[in-house]
Amino acid sequence: MLNKKKIFITGGAGFIGSNLVERLGKQNQIAVYDIRNGEDLLDFEKLKKAIKNHNFVFHLASNPDIAKSEKYPKLDLDQGIITTFNVLEAMRQNNIKKIVYTSGSGVYGDQGTKYTKENFGPLLPVSMYGASKLAAEALISAYCNMYGMQSWIFRPANIVGRRQTHGVGYDFIRKLKNDPKNLQILGDGSQSKSYLYVDDLINAIILAIEKSNDKVNLFNLASDTFVDVKTIAKITINEMGLKNVKMHFGTSPRGWKGDVPKVRINTEKINQLGWEPKLISKEAVRRSIRDLLKEMGYIKNKI
Repeated sequence: MLNKKKIFITGGAGFIGSNLVERLGKQNQIAVYDIRNGEDLLDFEKLKKAIKNHNFVFHLASNPDIAKSEKYPKLDLDQGIITTFNVLEAMRQNNIKKIVYTSGSGVYGDQGTKYTKENFGPLLPVSMYGASKLAAEALISAYCNMYGMQSWIFRPANIVGRRQTHGVGYDFIRKLKNDPKNLQILGDGSQSKSYLYVDDLINAIILAIEKSNDKVNLFNLASDTFVDVKTIAKITINEMGLKNVKMHFGTSPRGWKGDVPKVRINTEKINQLGWEPKLISKEAVRRSIRDLLKEMGYIKNKI
């Protein structure tokens, strides 16, 4: 299905978007729309003009800093909900029918070690980010039903890999470059989640588009393995070639308000289509750390 299409990608200059452009650009005509290029999804008229004549939309743009909304509660409203409405309305006015949306496991709220399926409910997010993702899903569903659109919505685990711009591993590298003897860790280090390498995410998205054809296609994406924050810290220290680093932990199981300390999501639905991640969580984290260190020009043991 994704061959010789005119694809419009919001957030296409970001972490996931740039990797997606790299994958799809060989067989499709790609247009990137990204705030990094001065293109604001809140500017509806500019968006409506830019999206014209495309036939497939990947809506990836969102606020990447989940914790920031504690101080700026309107951030995810603007960058998650309003922007999604603008994308959908621009599609409607230009008669564009197909959209892919990257939601997140945050829509499930804090369910502890309970494995959540796509039909789990009620959905009660504990962060502004999770709430904005859930609201965006609802808008997409409504537009699909009212205006004859078709969507593929993905709720992924933590995504890591080359060109990553945020996340726990990225944060640890920055901290250790500044102070190679001490590492401040948000929370008590027991936070345990699934980590998915960006290539595995893109493989799943492409497969789901090719093999599912409902009006609204919804998929969880994750590895069935998990890694905790303390282990990620040890991996980062090891990959940087550091010795005698003192780790300083917080007292809360949460890293910040709105953090979900343990995430378990059921992936049977995407597995039945033939998808399995190539890398388990620990391997995905380690490879992403190596990617980031290479991109930063870091030389082991040379801080």
